[in-house]
Amino acid sequence: MRNRVLAWCMAACAALLALGCDRNGNPIQEFGLDKLNKGVSTEADVRGVMGQPDSVREESGERILEYPKGPQGVRTWMFRISADGKLSDYQQVLTDENFDKVQKGMTRDEVRNMLGRPRTVVPFSRKQEEVWDWKYLHVHEERLFNVHFDMQTGKVVRMSISEISGH
Repeated sequence: MRNRVLAWCMAACAALLALGCDRNGNPIQEFGLDKLNKGVSTEADVRGVMGQPDSVREESGERILEYPKGPQGVRTWMFRISADGKLSDYQQVLTDENFDKVQKGMTRDEVRNMLGRPRTVVPFSRKQEEVWDWKYLHVHEERLFNVHFDMQTGKVVRMSISEISGH
């Protein structure tokens, strides 16, 4: 009897854990993503799950739909729709790997296309800098990734990370 109860409890826990995973067994980071299939889902399907995108742009024959979840959220999703109207790929772009790709000399547009709409844009007149930030999750801690642009040239001069106090 004891073994049956233990087996039932383990099966119930496994079922609950599976509810929070996608078809590949990865944790679901955004409600509804499990309903989308690369190569099958259409732009209309993406919009049905994610809603109206913050922006849409054309790049290399694809349409990129951007879904920032800020200012309080820690994710920005980019969905790529191929020329045939099907979902070719999607990713959450606020990652250490993408932050590492931001380099001195990049333009505002290059950074915006890579990371999506910033959470805030703050000018610092004395330093002649404009700082954009994105809230993201580092391990289990919320942080801000900051990109400092020269106000004259509009190009990246440096990057920094800020801790969010109170978390």
